Amino acid sequence: MSEQTFPYGGQAVIEGVLMRGQRQATVAVREPTGGIALQHFVLANKQRHIWAKLPILRGMLLIWDMLKLGMQALNFSASVAFGEDAEASKGETKGAMALSIGLGISFFLLLPSFLANLTVYLGASVLLREVLESLLRLGFLIGYIVAISQLPEVQRLFAYHGAEHKAVNAYEAGANLTVEGIRDFSLFHPRCGTSFLGIVIVIGFGVFLLLGELPLWAKLLSRVLLFPLIAALAYEWLRLVTTQYHRPWVRLFLAPSIALQQLTTRQPDDEMLAVALAALRPVLLADGVETQVFCPREEWGLRTGA
Repeated sequence: MSEQTFPYGGQAVIEGVLMRGQRQATVAVREPTGGIALQHFVLANKQRHIWAKLPILRGMLLIWDMLKLGMQALNFSASVAFGEDAEASKGETKGAMALSIGLGISFFLLLPSFLANLTVYLGASVLLREVLESLLRLGFLIGYIVAISQLPEVQRLFAYHGAEHKAVNAYEAGANLTVEGIRDFSLFHPRCGTSFLGIVIVIGFGVFLLLGELPLWAKLLSRVLLFPLIAALAYEWLRLVTTQYHRPWVRLFLAPSIALQQLTTRQPDDEMLAVALAALRPVLLADGVETQVFCPREEWGLRTGA
């Protein structure tokens, strides 16, 4: 991909936004004093490796990289928002990452499968059980998001998520990258991680259905072992269809997954938009991308982290 077509994006963190490009990722975090702190992560050039270009495998590598990068960004954002003492060690970061993955697998993969399998005693067919499992998985996901969204801190996180989307949408539209220039852009973006999770559930339904009847232990094990493959398939599918998002039938097809983003985005204020721009600007500059007018640096109060 050229710099002009590279799919820029990122994620929201505590009081900030992470943006990822080809050569660099940058996290921008609003300080309690009102300034914006930055931390840059130089990305390894994996394009020279053939496996980084292979379908499926490249998706697995990218998802793993984003998990690690996301944890580093969260660590930095916590240290800025809550003070230097909040910064975790590498061991603590890896431990938190392992715990998060373990809880996610248990709650969103294994529990729905276990509960759906109980209907075998009612004579439910394999198809019915797989449909129920997917619906339970979707219900757990929506219920979890709705529950945590009641917290004020999470509502602010979702607003930063909206700011990230507005900044990327504005860049892709060739708009001026100023607070005023991105303010009216959409909260939603087809490459969003929330939409990705919805597609994972749909593809998982198809893959698990193909496995047919399995003992409970084999069924639970298959959910864990096949999840990286399913996630990679979802990445490839999303990568393909978002290049055609301008087509009405593609927009209609993706509408359910886009609708999920209403749960994880909120309207950001201007200070949040400035943070998103502060994260996007260094990433674009590192890739040598020419863009429209940037938000003036004096509006940011930047402080570069280590």
